[in-house]
Amino acid sequence: MQNHPDLDAKADRTSDRRRFLSRAASAVALASAGLNQLVDAGQPAALPAFFNPRLFTFLGGDKGTWRVIARKTVVGTPLPDVKRVDIINGSLDELPESAAWMLRGVTSNERYVTRPEKDQLAAKQVSIGRPEATHAALIPIRKNAQWWAMTQDERRAIFEERSHHVKTGLKYLPAIARRLHHCRDLGERQPFDFITLFDYTKEDSASFEDMVAELRSSEEWKYVDREIDIRLIRDGL
Repeated sequence: MQNHPDLDAKADRTSDRRRFLSRAASAVALASAGLNQLVDAGQPAALPAFFNPRLFTFLGGDKGTWRVIARKTVVGTPLPDVKRVDIINGSLDELPESAAWMLRGVTSNERYVTRPEKDQLAAKQVSIGRPEATHAALIPIRKNAQWWAMTQDERRAIFEERSHHVKTGLKYLPAIARRLHHCRDLGERQPFDFITLFDYTKEDSASFEDMVAELRSSEEWKYVDREIDIRLIRDGL
């Protein structure tokens, strides 16, 4: 008996659909297992990191590894005062009862650096989370509409040619570690454009103040219309 081409094609599509659904079901089961492990461990129910390891959630409230030791609204609307900040590699569906605010951002590629600058940064910078880096700063900022109306090359000219953002940062490496999170990349309404997390030792606190002062005095910062500076110390210190 001769096979009918249309029936064969339909059978292939059905088989493909079954394989797809099977893989999807496995992914859901794996996600559920990860969430259950977190809940069983008494941790916030964040999505497991394998969903998007570049996504970070910052919770300000009464719980968290980092204790707030100072907070300043540099410009714009303040965030509610909190006692602690928790940093989660993943996402949350809703704001926990113990938190007053939640911010999210993703790590991404460097937007305004040249290849030589990128190589210099890679050679000197260190990762967030060194045991000796007991002090930290969480600084979310938003830039105004004028900044985002510019082209990439216009922003680059302000960012580095005139404000020397990368050059300034390089001076303080490797003492000060930095991780930049992009908020606009999430495709949803966010209160900030960027969230930068810095960490450093107590001995390097003065150097961090110098670096922040240099950046805030640059032309680039004229386009910042909201900035919060939250200083942290690792719990138990």
